Amino acid sequence: MTITLREAVDKYLAVGRDFGVPVALAALGLSREQVESMFSAFDEDYHISRYLHFECADGVNYQIGGFPQTHVVIDAEIQSIL
Repeated sequence: MTITLREAVDKYLAVGRDFGVPVALAALGLSREQVESMFSAFDEDYHISRYLHFECADGVNYQIGGFPQTHVVIDAEIQSIL
């Protein structure tokens, strides 16, 4: 199942309640495969990646663009490309 950018942002907001909040990738309700493939693809796209900020903290690690990450922060400005 492919997740669109809008669906990913909606899932992020459902957990974080607002933009700019670190959200655990594990809390998005997606499989490891979905999280890793979706966010790796978004991370490779400059027009999307500039609004995404990954963090590696305590929690379940996911491989995003070849690096271990646990959380994502999405900037409110992403709304301009949805």
